[in-house]
This record gives sequence, structure tokens and C-alpha cells, in this order.
Amino acid sequence: MKEPQGDIVKAVKLSKAFGALSAVEGIDFSVEKQECFGFLGPNGAGKTTTIKMVSCFLEPTSGVLEVLGKNTQIEPRFIKRHMGLCPQEDNLDPDLTVEDNLRVFARYFDITGQEARFRSEELLQFMGLLAKRKSHIDELSGGMKRRLMVARSLLNKPTLLILDEPTTGLDPQSRHQIWESLYKLKSEGTTILMTTHYMDEASHLCDRLVIMDHGKIIVQGSPKALVKQHMGSSVIEIASVKEEVEKYLKAEKLEYEKTSTHFFIYGKNTASLWPAIAGKFGEDSCALRMANLEDVFLKLTGRGLRDV
Repeated sequence: MKEPQGDIVKAVKLSKAFGALSAVEGIDFSVEKQECFGFLGPNGAGKTTTIKMVSCFLEPTSGVLEVLGKNTQIEPRFIKRHMGLCPQEDNLDPDLTVEDNLRVFARYFDITGQEARFRSEELLQFMGLLAKRKSHIDELSGGMKRRLMVARSLLNKPTLLILDEPTTGLDPQSRHQIWESLYKLKSEGTTILMTTHYMDEASHLCDRLVIMDHGKIIVQGSPKALVKQHMGSSVIEIASVKEEVEKYLKAEKLEYEKTSTHFFIYGKNTASLWPAIAGKFGEDSCALRMANLEDVFLKLTGRGLRDV
């Protein structure tokens, strides 16, 4: 395929409605070549609907969406042929071996015979599954199944790889194995679009990301830039909800967030406040730590549970 000029994905005023329910409301974003771009958001935020539109499984209600330089509503077959998709759900065929799961799926891209065998072996080697090539799916661990799902999404050597929560439910070792594979893919030229609920995963993998809520993009940028902009460099946690603590924070005009068990203090000069706060409220109930992407996420989308 001739490499598309400009952005790999470009959305302008993209919207999707299901009857009276507006799932995505006029969002703008773009994904550059060879970057990892992330979608974060609470359940029901609209990120999965957006991914399905990019994947050509849902048609936009309005707006413009171009993938690989093509309009998703005009040339979906072209886009799907040059795109890899790893869904969140495990949909491997339990009646086939690991190797046959890849070889059968390869037929969807007209990859057959010796080429299919070579490509399957190459991907099993890449994902560390070659020793399991003759195993059946029910003999694999959860981490192995996810790595096989990623391998399957790479059969057609996609220009754009879409990953929907690729490491959900995996142990730390399995997650890091998948991360290493994704780093290598990106270094070799693959563009990656992903959703995740793991903030450390987004921080490690994503060059840029958006945080969505209620169908809209509320912020976008690099993980480091978002942390610096919204939280500063550090956070002080106070394990108390006493009124005297809040009175002090208000009197000092500090930026803070209150939960049912803690106060979280953030801002540009938070670290310099630590000696006074720890001295006043006790080091045992106070902690100073680096600010992170999860702090940004919870500050912008709230800490309450969502019923979807």
C-alpha cells in the first residue's frame, strides 16, 4: 500500500447518536504516522464508539472521519484491509491449535499456503509463542491468549493497529511482554491507536492521548504535558477528612480535592508545602509523591463510580 500523506487518522466534528442518545459529540482529533495514540475515559465516555467508527464498524452520524487517507463511509474495505484490530474480547477458535488460529484467519486477507505458514511462524516467534504452536487455546494462559490476539491482528502487516484494552486482566509480567512488542512495532513504523483503563500503560506507551467524558474530548496532549498542566510535579495526600484540615487548606488558598477518606493537594509548588503540612498534621497521615496521569484522570472525570 502507498503510504498516506498527512495524518493516519483525522476526525473533524465527529458525532455518533443512537436515537436520542448522543454517544460522541463533535470531537476533533488526529493521529500521526508512527505514533501511539490513546483514548482514555470512564465507562460510557464514548471511546469505544469512537474506536468502532475508526474501525469502520459504525458509521458516523455526522462529521468527517478519514483513516489512511480514505473516508470511512466511502472506502471501508480498503481501510479494513490495511488495518489490524485486536478487540477486548477473546474470540479465538477453541477447536483450532494456536498455529491454525492464525492460518485460518490469514485467509480473510488472501494469505494462504506457504506465505500463511511463514507469516504465522514469524508472528508466533515475535510474540514468544512459537513453542505453543501446536497447543489448543484452552491450554494457554490469559497472557498467552492476549499475545496470540495481538499476533493475529498483525497478519496483514497493518499500517494502523487498533487495540481495545490489550492487557486487561493480565499479570504484570504478561503486560510488560505485550508492551515490549508494541514498542518494537512502533519503532518499525506501525501506527497504534489504543484504549486502556491502565494509566501507567497509557503513560508508558502513548505519545499523545485524549481523555473523553460524556461523549466529548475534555483534554488532549502528551501524558507528561497533561500531568504538568493539570497537577504540577507532585501531590500531597492527607489521610484525614477532619474539618480543621479543610479550614487550613482554604485559609492557605491551596488547590485540593476532597474524598471520603483523603485530601489531595496539588499545584506547581506542592513539594515546598510538604514540611509545613507534615509538621502540622503528622508525617504518618501525610504522603508526598510524584503526580501522575491517574491524578489527572480522576481530577477531570471525578472519582465516583459510573453505572452504564
